[in-house]
Amino acid sequence: MIAPSGEQIEIAARDQRAVVVEVGGGLRSYSAGGRELVDGYRADEMCSSGRGQVLIPWPNRLQDGSFEFGGRRHQLPLNEPEHRNAIHGLVRWAAWTAAEREPHRAVMKYVLYPQPGYPFSLGISIEYALSDNGLRVRTTATNLGTDTCPYGGGAHPYLTLGTATIDRLILRVPGRTVLRSDERGLPISTDAVEETEYDFQRPRRIGSTTLDHAFTDLERDHDGLASVELRDPDHGTQVSLWVDQSYRYLMLFSGDPLPNVNRRSLAVEPMTCPPNAFRTMDALIRLEPGSSFTGTWGIARGSA
Repeated sequence: MIAPSGEQIEIAARDQRAVVVEVGGGLRSYSAGGRELVDGYRADEMCSSGRGQVLIPWPNRLQDGSFEFGGRRHQLPLNEPEHRNAIHGLVRWAAWTAAEREPHRAVMKYVLYPQPGYPFSLGISIEYALSDNGLRVRTTATNLGTDTCPYGGGAHPYLTLGTATIDRLILRVPGRTVLRSDERGLPISTDAVEETEYDFQRPRRIGSTTLDHAFTDLERDHDGLASVELRDPDHGTQVSLWVDQSYRYLMLFSGDPLPNVNRRSLAVEPMTCPPNAFRTMDALIRLEPGSSFTGTWGIARGSA
């Protein structure tokens, strides 16, 4: 019997456990001290709602699945047909290879070959590693072809502190700017978060706020890291997701329209570029032949 997400690659360090999967090369689960910090899925389940998936070569939505690059027009399949969008890249359902394994780390690799809509070759490597600081995820994409290619990267973990809903949790988001979207989930404006319901620069309860928004203009520490913090004031637990300077955007999604999530957890999605970047060119990475781009994010636990 084969698991819907393929081979299960487990890594461990002290009281931390994580499971990475063959299908999509994503993160199925992560726990520390016996507490789940990622709202994942069972080994006998197919991944749903994007949980833990890798979003390459673009994160989020692409309007009409079409874009122009290098003087040519490209058309991708519309895998969000209800909104006529292509969404979350081309590697989520592919079979990846566990190229390196140690007790505390694993490296997943995949080659994205040219195909209709994206006639470029990418070599992708993702290292998942556990340490005393938590989970670190380092992604490297290399242009294996002879032409410059467009690239964006992201990931789709849902953070949890084990509560029935996220409503009473305290959230801090380092974004000074929020992207407003239309009914198709495509950005139409950028606004300062001040004096809006999306201002979480100072920690406060999530309450009834519905989140399906990208944040940018991120406040960073002296190491260049930006962190989203989620805290349970009743139990003194906390989890944070940090990104390095390669990730300029953070998508937060409270999962309201999804029955199997529905505010049980909060998606915090590192993204190198905003939604629809293949069309707008905003923060789009142009990978020259033979060149690579690396971005790192991670999850850390803590006490409130």
